[in-house]
Amino acid sequence: MGTTLYSLPKLGFGYKDLEPFISEEQLRLHHEKHHAAYVTGANGLLERLEKARREKADLDVKSTLKEFSFHLGGHVLHSLFWANLAPKGKASDRPVGLLAAAIEKEFGGYEPFKKEFTQAAVSAEGSGWAALSHCTLTNRPVIMQIEKHNVNVYPGLRILLVLDVWEHAYYLDYKNLRAKFVEAFWSIVNWDEANRRFENSLK
Repeated sequence: MGTTLYSLPKLGFGYKDLEPFISEEQLRLHHEKHHAAYVTGANGLLERLEKARREKADLDVKSTLKEFSFHLGGHVLHSLFWANLAPKGKASDRPVGLLAAAIEKEFGGYEPFKKEFTQAAVSAEGSGWAALSHCTLTNRPVIMQIEKHNVNVYPGLRILLVLDVWEHAYYLDYKNLRAKFVEAFWSIVNWDEANRRFENSLK
């Protein structure tokens, strides 16, 4: 049986470093409580699966795998989210490199892309995400609107940039005003990281 489990990643910046766009209190709660809960959930389900296999016990595979997908999806998306954020002034404030060229070609420029991505984020039903991804089949950037952590995910598309629009991501700072949180997000995007992911996907 496997012994490796998931772990909560460290942030690449301090808890105060994203202010005033995300407060220290909001960021700590999101990272140390909400993201950590998905890590704990995914590890607990791995252990449940291992125990059932070891003991050759019956298991409701359908519900267990659905729950595992939810927690693992939450962990993976949050890990990507933290890495595509940066304190203002620490990364390019607009798309760079090959990703900038791809956005220009697909969307007609940064502003049309920003508008479409914002609409995807604001209109995500319930708890969800907006993501810019790379379709390796067509070699085109694609915007995804993800529900929960694991619904409407397009298989095989590599995520370049993701935004968490669950209320737990912004409720202390922005109350129920999701659109204001999405607007603030554009000030702390790490475009250098998004371009690095795109270049790796092209390989």
